[in-house]
Parts: sequence; structure tokens; C-alpha cells
Amino acid sequence: MRTQSRLTPGRLLRLALLILGAVIFLAPYIFMISTAGKAQDDIFTAALSLIPQQFRYLENFSKALEKVDMGRLLWNGVLVCALIFFFQVVVAIPCAYAMAKLRFRAARTMMALVMLGLLVPIHATALPLYVGFDKLSLLNSYTALVAPFTISVFAIFLFLQFFRAIPDDLINAARLDGMSELGIISGVIVPNAWPAVTAFAIFSVVAHWNDLYWPLIVISKPQYATPPLGLMNFRAAEAGDDYGALMAATIIITIPLVAAYLFAQKRFVEGITMTGLKG
Repeated sequence: MRTQSRLTPGRLLRLALLILGAVIFLAPYIFMISTAGKAQDDIFTAALSLIPQQFRYLENFSKALEKVDMGRLLWNGVLVCALIFFFQVVVAIPCAYAMAKLRFRAARTMMALVMLGLLVPIHATALPLYVGFDKLSLLNSYTALVAPFTISVFAIFLFLQFFRAIPDDLINAARLDGMSELGIISGVIVPNAWPAVTAFAIFSVVAHWNDLYWPLIVISKPQYATPPLGLMNFRAAEAGDDYGALMAATIIITIPLVAAYLFAQKRFVEGITMTGLKG
């Protein structure tokens, strides 16, 4: 059986559209890498060139590493994102399982509340949360960065769609074997939910790694600064208009996100596809 590998006009058109889309989405990152290697005079020129006339990568990256405690920023970002993701999954999986597989009167009401929760932005609750943390003397702490995001209605919604695809016979068989509901969650649901968990992990980590709004409100001490807040402080105090060093610092901070996505890309696509098709 011969495989059709000819480039038909339709395939060429799809390929051209994909390449165009990739270039559009990669353009900001390409421009950032280019700017990170330029001298100040090269950046503010009339001619837009991606290739630096004077390669200043070593100088700009050295300045970024010297002026900012990158290790502390990256550690804060990893710690905060990991804690938020852990608590979100611990809360969301039992909630989604209960609404997807258990029968009780409040199931539809809870589903409606979840859908309404998707419409409430963090900006609407920022002021009361800030006042509460201030009263509890929890400002400038990891608790203030993590606590407001430990419950994710998006995670509950995503896992709910995924759990509905798990056969009821599998759960009933586990109950016949004497497993409790918590045992079913840990022994049956979680092992089958890794694609959805991985997909949600990308959404959660990217959202909170790049979050500037909430850390800017509750954090004023540099030892608790997250990567975006550290970049803002770096530009205000050290970099000024030195965009080469600023872009170098930005590359250092975005590398973990790019590496994490490339590492989990297959699982991420699998989780989104399975959730979308079976939900």
C-alpha cells in the first residue's frame, strides 16, 4: 500500500498557514532574544535588524545576573507555583469526582456555582483579600501569594469533564471490592487523570508564574518577589532604559516555562484532546 506523500495544493496551503502562525507567535520571543544581544545604540535605530551589530550577550546576561538575585526569583516562582498547583489539584479532584460520579441533590447547584466562579476575576476580590491578609499580618509572605489561589474553579470544571468519561462500571467494580470513595479517588481516578492533571498544570503554572497583579499588591520585600515583580523592580532600580539587560533577564525567567512546556507537550495535548472529546 503506497503512502501519499505528495504536497498537494491543500497541504501546501495548510503548511503555509501553520508556518505563518508559528512565525507570528514566535516573533515576540525572537525579537526578545535579538534585543538581549544588542548594545543600547543598536536597539534605538531606524533600521529594524534582528542580527545585532555588536554582540553583547555576555555583557547583558552578566549585568542581569549581577543586578538581580535570579536564583531567589526563580526559587520563589517555582515554590509559589508548585504550592498553588498542589493545593488546586488536591481540592479540585475530589470536588470534580463528586459532581461527576456521585448522585446528590446539590450537584446541579454546585455545577452552576462553578460556572459562575469562572466569571469572577481576581480583581473583584483583591481588596477584601488584601484587607484580610493585612489584619492577619500575612502580607509579605508565601501564604499571601498562595492562599487566594488554592481553589481553582477552572480545575474543577476541567477535571469534571474528564471524569465523566471514566466508565461507571470501573467505579462500581471498585466499590464491590470494598474500596471507599477516597480509595477510589486515589486508586482509580488519579491514575487515570494524569493527562488532565498535566494539561491543567501548564495552565496553572503559566498563569501564576507570569502573574504580576497580585504579587504587586501583597509583596513589598524583595526576598518574596516573584519573577515578574523582580523584573519590574530590576527595570525601575537598575536597568532603567537598558533594554538589552532587561531582555536578558526576561529570557532567564521565561526559560523554565518554555522547558516545562516542551517536556510536557505530549501529555498536555493528550489531556486537552481527551477532555474536549469525551467531556
